Amino acid sequence: MREVSTSKVTWIDFTEPSADEALWLKKNINLHPLALEEFSMPSARPKASLYGNCLYLTLHIPLFDKLNRRTYPSELDVVVTKDHLITGHDQDIFQLREFFTKLKRNKKMQEKYMSQSPGYLLYYIIETLLESCFPKIDHINKNLDNIEEQIFQGNEKEMVHEISYVKRDILNFRRTLKPQKSVLESLARDKYPFLEPELQTYYQDLIGTNIRVWSALENAKETVEALEGTNDALLSNKLNTTMKVLTVFSGVMLPMMVISNTLAMSASIPFGHNPYAYWIWMGIMLLISAFTIVIFKIKKWI
Repeated sequence: MREVSTSKVTWIDFTEPSADEALWLKKNINLHPLALEEFSMPSARPKASLYGNCLYLTLHIPLFDKLNRRTYPSELDVVVTKDHLITGHDQDIFQLREFFTKLKRNKKMQEKYMSQSPGYLLYYIIETLLESCFPKIDHINKNLDNIEEQIFQGNEKEMVHEISYVKRDILNFRRTLKPQKSVLESLARDKYPFLEPELQTYYQDLIGTNIRVWSALENAKETVEALEGTNDALLSNKLNTTMKVLTVFSGVMLPMMVISNTLAMSASIPFGHNPYAYWIWMGIMLLISAFTIVIFKIKKWI
């Protein structure tokens, strides 16, 4: 448990909140039983609920797993009362930790972000988390630029897995972010006891930020789909070229094989007594093969 306080707001942050933390909150802050129950248990979807003397929020924050190269949702529970803002999360959320640490150490930041009410602090926290999405999307776009470069350098086969990784990353990012919209709309639209009416304009601004993040994800999604289509087309073209070469090779070799097999089964070989019989038949087979190639050229098969 970590805590930072001013005369207006107390922010308490829990990492991996358990039943003990819930009991502490019950004794010291007197939260509603439903809020305490929600706070100590994971929630499948983001939501905003009013429980007696507190506003309870569940948000899902997109985090990136560098080892497995995937984006995944991390739950952030927020409880807002008249004087307190309480956050709980099972995993380390770097941007939240950094923001808390700066507030703890910097009195000027406390004056800026914690001099009004818990509702204003909540706005700044959500804004920080939403803005942190843009560097992650920039990283995705850099991967897309690299994939595009590699595709047109002839590395289509190697890019199949890279494209799949980025597609999964974008999909999980979208899946995490999309449900947040209803929570932000609820904060901007509905009247909650601990959120001043003038805060609705601030939360409208968060909706705008959320839309910008979503738009950037849409652009990344369209880009990766276009790159995947291009990569598939180039792979298909390479495969067709390979099949064409093999077909031409088979067509050229077929007459030579027919002639050689026929001669092998024949007791009497034409030109058999001629000392140049081998070269005569070799020339005939080469001429037939050359004629076959000419026919393929005329038909524009090669």
